[in-house]
Amino acid sequence: MTQAASPRFLALDVLRGMTICFMIIVNNPGTGAEPFAPLDHASWNGFTPTDLVFPTFLFVVGNAMSFSMPKYRQLGTGKVLGKLFKRTIIIFLLGYLMYWFPFFSESPDGAYQWAPISHTRIMGVLQRIALAYCAAGLMIHFLSKKTVWGLSVIFLAGYWLLLFWGGDYSMTGNIGHKTDLLIFGANHLYHGEGVAFDPEGLLSTIPAIVNVIAGYYAGVFIQQKGKSYEAVARLLMAGFGLLCIAYFWDFVFPINKKLWTSSFVLYTVGLDLVILGILIFVIEIKTFTKGVYFFQVFGKNPLFIYILSELLYPILYLIKTGSGTPLYDAVSQGFFQVALPGPWGSLAFALCYMLLCWLVGYGMDRKKVYIKV
Repeated sequence: MTQAASPRFLALDVLRGMTICFMIIVNNPGTGAEPFAPLDHASWNGFTPTDLVFPTFLFVVGNAMSFSMPKYRQLGTGKVLGKLFKRTIIIFLLGYLMYWFPFFSESPDGAYQWAPISHTRIMGVLQRIALAYCAAGLMIHFLSKKTVWGLSVIFLAGYWLLLFWGGDYSMTGNIGHKTDLLIFGANHLYHGEGVAFDPEGLLSTIPAIVNVIAGYYAGVFIQQKGKSYEAVARLLMAGFGLLCIAYFWDFVFPINKKLWTSSFVLYTVGLDLVILGILIFVIEIKTFTKGVYFFQVFGKNPLFIYILSELLYPILYLIKTGSGTPLYDAVSQGFFQVALPGPWGSLAFALCYMLLCWLVGYGMDRKKVYIKV
């Protein structure tokens, strides 16, 4: 007897597409002006809408797992492990190579030189997704639901204790940073903060696993409850409950995206549950689908479009105008900042950059080209 196909939830596709869309916007504000505050990460403690993007990416990874894992289970543990490890290795390597790209750099005298592997960043966005996906998948396959949730609580509470006893909550004083320095060395960390500090470090990936697990069980829940008012109500109540816990936990363990604190995990999962509940109500129950195709384009090739958006940035910097200015700066500063000075110009550039990536995704969808790992 074959298992019935799982129902398709357009709301999940839209959530995935919205996440990629917003991620491209906030990652590409152009140059020459600061973006609007909500389109930038919190400087340290605190929260902005931009801080929700990456944890939602992990949440939708878990959503997708809730549909794929049952299919693999029917083929046995070997198939599950093969799929998990294969995807983990490929996604991790893609992330590693993406940060290394274009594999050479320009010296002050204008010559190009090989970018040494000794100074490549090891961890990153895709690398964290790969590790969190693998850990969550192994837990879900081999352990009971109760045990998985028990371990999730241990991850969050244990990470809090590690940071509390292992240093402090500062950028260079927390134990996660010390661990990354010990294992990877300063040359293999992110330097965008002005110091060697990786916001996607190894230790802070542990609580990020819970974002994937929450997404998985949210997906299982809506498959069981269907497109119903009960599902919407319970998602909203669960989300509100987690937001309340995160709010009070923030007093002793600050909500912090760059440390990926446990309060941050609960806060972002709570918001994701609320957003998912609203999308199910609007799209699945009220059947309001006008304009959702725009986000579906991103959702159908999410990994490819995200990588495209990240690789396009260094490519536009390699291309020089007649004055020797990188094309990225020339367009951002020479056009958008002239037409719309300040944060409005930054937003306009980000939107156009996102639309360029969307057009590629649209062309792929028209030709039925879907790249999956």
